[in-house]
Amino acid sequence: MTAVAPLPVRASVRAAAILELRRRQRTAQNVPRETFRDWIARVSPRFVWYDHCVRAAAVLQDVADGKRDRVIVLWPPRHSKTELFSRLFPAYYLTRHPERWVGLGSYAAALAYKISRAARDNARMGGVTLRGDAEAVHEWETTAGGGLWAAGVGGPATGKGMHLGILDDPVKNAEEAASAVIAERNQEWWASTWYTRQEPGAALIVVTTRWPGPGDFAGWLFNQESADDGHPERWHVMAAEAEKTAEAYDIPATCTLEPDPRAVGEALCPARYPVEKLRKIAARIGSYFYRSLFAQRKSTREGSMFKWAWWKVLTASPVVTSLVRYWDLAGTEPTRKGHDPDFTASTLMGRLPDLRTAVFDVTAFRESVGQRDAKIEEVARADRLRGVPVTWWFENETGVGGAERTASLVRRVQAIGLTVHTEPATGSKLLRAEPLASAAEAGNVCLAPESTAHAWHDRFRTHMAEFSAHCDHDDIADAASGAYNKLAVPTDWVQSRVAF
Repeated sequence: MTAVAPLPVRASVRAAAILELRRRQRTAQNVPRETFRDWIARVSPRFVWYDHCVRAAAVLQDVADGKRDRVIVLWPPRHSKTELFSRLFPAYYLTRHPERWVGLGSYAAALAYKISRAARDNARMGGVTLRGDAEAVHEWETTAGGGLWAAGVGGPATGKGMHLGILDDPVKNAEEAASAVIAERNQEWWASTWYTRQEPGAALIVVTTRWPGPGDFAGWLFNQESADDGHPERWHVMAAEAEKTAEAYDIPATCTLEPDPRAVGEALCPARYPVEKLRKIAARIGSYFYRSLFAQRKSTREGSMFKWAWWKVLTASPVVTSLVRYWDLAGTEPTRKGHDPDFTASTLMGRLPDLRTAVFDVTAFRESVGQRDAKIEEVARADRLRGVPVTWWFENETGVGGAERTASLVRRVQAIGLTVHTEPATGSKLLRAEPLASAAEAGNVCLAPESTAHAWHDRFRTHMAEFSAHCDHDDIADAASGAYNKLAVPTDWVQSRVAF
């Protein structure tokens, strides 16, 4: 038998390249027709499609299709976050784009490598061909020139860039979240290492928890958004609770909130965690951990000058003898570059017959001056109909044109029929808050029932707990202190029941 001469090395390599090219062409023809959900049905058929996962898959499909490039996920534990966003989606993304690179990060390198291993296995199942000489869990490559690299927050990252960056749980636990040193490290790592690895047009996904304290990574990103220099990231947020407005989550106006078909108060995944079970969890772990881990709301520990537990809620609409609403005005436009704007805030308080004080309403918003004044007029019309005379106080605006703007606003509110006074901001805000803090600690300040249309209790408690000499925003606390101090002046108003 005549031996067949082997192909020259160059011809052999060329033939292999042609076969690979043809395989990639077949993949390019077939894969785009396979959606993320179809791909999961093939690769991980036991994956359970809860409603919130269906909504997330649609968002991730937009990322894979190049229609969305910034996503923040605020879901509770054990709701398929890591499985969907970090183990399955990178593999699908590389099935669609095998020539691209994915960066995968977590609070520790070991965890990032573990997730990377699962993503690598899913990629193989999905049909991605990996290079046999580059399959390590910290970095693995496709034969098309792309791949995935993994890194821990605070540690070194590979020299490669990324077309998709997924940061899953940048903060380990409550202990780390309470550390200003670790928070600063995480923020510097994001800015100097993670963010700089982006290729042009890269997409970023952050899966995190609204930890209280300096370690609130999502809160830091939102603050960066508010203080942006004209180039906001415009994050799209997937939240835990069925709130309908971004304001409920302290999300900047440049961000969007994923539409949610649930009714307010409905559980994210009732099949696994119905409302009854969530209530039991809240009772066991306390409001501090529940707000951060399950409600995914900005929260604080019990507070310093004002404790969360001080604010008891009355069971019925109380009788009052006088009402005062105090305003702390923000004159800075929310869009001013390089600035995290203040809130325009007001607090409505009344003195009860037993001389305790009740908080009836808290309003806070960020708007342009024109929109701000229009909203203030809406509040004035509502106060005019309460059935009890309401005296308004404005803390004078400062800066260029501040006095003129305040005077114009006073005239508009007086035209509605309210009594309005103004005063300059004098002295330390901490000193002005001391009378209210003393009364609240003694149990002499309570919260009136809130309406379903305007829930403000938790926001008020949170802002008061955060109030300190160094807090970012003291607007609500300053308005509350002002209202309480003005109520110290006796009045002869007729006792009546407040209309909500």
